Amino acid sequence: MVTWLQDEFGVGRGHAMAFVHVLKNGPTISEKHVGSSGTHRDESTTLRLDGRGRR
Repeated sequence: MVTWLQDEFGVGRGHAMAFVHVLKNGPTISEKHVGSSGTHRDESTTLRLDGRGRR
């Protein structure tokens, strides 16, 4: 699936892996990066999947 996303949509491996994670596990993620200051930081353990236009 990751290779297909890369080939068909031109996304990088990291974005493809993130998309597959959401398909397999829904919008819930681990607390590993919640509240951190790194590039992969998140505000909560629930990903917002409604798009930027709804923020």
